Amino acid sequence: MLADGAVHVAVQVVPFDAAAEMARLSTLSTLAGGVSLFVGQVRGGGGLVSLTLEHYPGMTEKIMQVLAAEAMERFELLGCTLIHRVGRLEVGQPIVFVGACAAHRAAALAATGFLIDRLKTGAPFWKKEEYAGGGTAWVQARVEDDAAASAWDNTP
Repeated sequence: MLADGAVHVAVQVVPFDAAAEMARLSTLSTLAGGVSLFVGQVRGGGGLVSLTLEHYPGMTEKIMQVLAAEAMERFELLGCTLIHRVGRLEVGQPIVFVGACAAHRAAALAATGFLIDRLKTGAPFWKKEEYAGGGTAWVQARVEDDAAASAWDNTP
């Protein structure tokens, strides 16, 4: 039986507290043997100043809930968290939090990889880059990201 709040999904403008999210996952069950976390941040380089993230409200959260439910079942998780930020984020700011809690570390680690790979390609987020000097560009889908996400189709 899952604890209340075993799955937490959020799309938000405000920063998340990674330590608090880890603590929440760690205390979901006395059966927890491993908690795995991934925190993504805005990567700089090439004069990038910021990313502005947009999403499809309602649909984005629904897709994230479906991903979380799939991970809970597939990896026999005790809990998981998916938080994605939207709005304007500067280089170095946290953009995404993915956490998984399981009885064993292998399941927690695999679930985290699965969730970030599928979140990156499956949820309707759009990223607009802003560069020093004022130039902007929309981020295009990457073949590498699609390959990482689809690799889970053949992985138990």
